[in-house]
Amino acid sequence: MARAAIPGRLTWRPAIVAATRAETATARTLVLDVDGWTRHVPGQHVDVRLTAPDGYTAYRSYSISSAPGPDRLAVTVQAVTDGEVSPYLVDVAEPGDQFEIRGPLGGWFVRPPADPRPALLIGGGSGVAPLMSMVRAATAPTRLIYSTRSPSDALFTADLATAAAADDAPVAVTHVYTRVAPPGWPAPPRRLDADTLARVTWPSDADVVAFVCGPTGFVETVADLLVAIGHNPRNIRTERFGPTGG
Repeated sequence: MARAAIPGRLTWRPAIVAATRAETATARTLVLDVDGWTRHVPGQHVDVRLTAPDGYTAYRSYSISSAPGPDRLAVTVQAVTDGEVSPYLVDVAEPGDQFEIRGPLGGWFVRPPADPRPALLIGGGSGVAPLMSMVRAATAPTRLIYSTRSPSDALFTADLATAAAADDAPVAVTHVYTRVAPPGWPAPPRRLDADTLARVTWPSDADVVAFVCGPTGFVETVADLLVAIGHNPRNIRTERFGPTGG
């Protein structure tokens, strides 16, 4: 889908690493200071470009996982084996390091904070990253279903627990584990199914907008399940990812 160019967003700008935080053994959040950064809309992404001493460049797209704010943003990166960009961001980059970004980008898979409709967020693996930005900015009722292989693979564990536990929180969080569940978990490991979706979401006749992000197969399956239980396809927004070279 073609997008109109917006001045400034397609310009490469220096980004300085202000802080890093390990999310899992293979994923990391980087907080970036970007002079002149404009507030993003939750769900948008940026391109990150690295330049080697010999002039070789490589860039990849990463979702913004922070709430909107000026001059600073956060991206959360899952390392890809033999990748060109993600191993540096996850294992090497330190506060004070600098690279380039452009953005914010994307206008379809976005959740404006002022949207009053209830939102159903469904993430698979690192696909939760743009949904975390929506969670952090949520003002309307929001329900997140997060599917991971095991607790050790889950991103934002503490942040999600805090968001759901707040007295005035509009956010509810449901975890689904597909391979290993925590001790004492009430359900055996299993894939996200129609029963879980029907139990967590609002009635299908409600004006609910759904956001589904994750690997291609996961996204297609979940979107089909949502339609099967009665959700309007026009209110289902998807973003998928696959092997890109990392």
